[in-house]
Amino acid sequence: MPILSFSSNDIDVITGKKRRTIRKLWKTPLKKGDRLYCYWNLVSKEKMKIFEAIVTDVEDIDFEDIIGNDELAREEGFNDSKDMLREFKKMYGGRVDASDKFQIIYFEKLDIDDWKGDKIDEKSMITKRADILFDSGKFDKSTMCYDAALRIDPHDVYLLNKQGDNLSRLGKFDEAIECYDKALELEPDNIYILNNKAIALLNAGDFEAALKSSTIAYNYSPSSPIVLYWRGFILEIMGEYDKALKVYDKLIVIDSENPQVWNSRGNLLTDMGRLEEAIESFDRAVEVCLDDSEMDANAINRMGNAYIDLGKLDEALDCFNTAISLEQYNIDFLLNKGVVLMELGQYEDAVDSFNKVLLRDPDNEDAFFLKEECLDNL
Repeated sequence: MPILSFSSNDIDVITGKKRRTIRKLWKTPLKKGDRLYCYWNLVSKEKMKIFEAIVTDVEDIDFEDIIGNDELAREEGFNDSKDMLREFKKMYGGRVDASDKFQIIYFEKLDIDDWKGDKIDEKSMITKRADILFDSGKFDKSTMCYDAALRIDPHDVYLLNKQGDNLSRLGKFDEAIECYDKALELEPDNIYILNNKAIALLNAGDFEAALKSSTIAYNYSPSSPIVLYWRGFILEIMGEYDKALKVYDKLIVIDSENPQVWNSRGNLLTDMGRLEEAIESFDRAVEVCLDDSEMDANAINRMGNAYIDLGKLDEALDCFNTAISLEQYNIDFLLNKGVVLMELGQYEDAVDSFNKVLLRDPDNEDAFFLKEECLDNL
């Protein structure tokens, strides 16, 4: 029973794109017609059967003909022959030399009904891998897996929605919207998919359509926090500040312990010029954070800017110091701190802040000229 093991990163195997592999010649060489049992990570606790296949052809090849063969390496999915050689050394524990014989094995995946060994839930296996790749931010690879799973079941709402999310993160908003539309044909009242479609439309620049999709979701579930949050954001982007504020005000009644909600409300109030109220929202955001990891440095920075506009420089400085404690290399925060220190007449400390900016961005003209102004006052 010939067994092949593939890396779980070898996505082309399950998508059907890869139909051959190169392996060291076994004592009993493979031949056309042999059945293959293929696994991921065969010698680890993550071992998983992925499919059975039939060998359609084999070619014998000397290892010396593989060394330096970049074309062959790229056909195998590697960057170059060096990359392929590293994989072989890892696969065979470093025991590879020029005298070794290899086989290029061509295979065709079998329909699961034709398997002789244990059968698996192929869609579930592929979906699980797709979700792992999605959660780790490997969207190019995860979209290939979602495609493969959808070929098995093109009417799976979960898969259509996840593929839409995946395509959105790749910036392919039109394709994402197509996925959401297919899912909505099956579940037209699914508020999460309606909301995801609204976000994709927003990112695609179609604000009116985004609001329309958000309105449908809102009509189905007028108290959904996620629907309200994005509805408020869409209205804010469209310049409908009063309407957006009403949405955020409703949202904080429903989800008052969410710092992101208070931050969004504070940002909106800042843009509306209602600075005292904005600061109250930012303060509330800080209060409901369970720990520093939940604090939004950008929101605290905006609170500092609001304090500057109100002439409350000491409070502004406290905000910028807090923001810098969360993101110590953020140039904007350091620059803002330097400006406040200048206004407070603390020129040496301001120079220190501007130097930190210039250390990370030597061409920053604002930091350069403000530093020169400080030095003139010392």
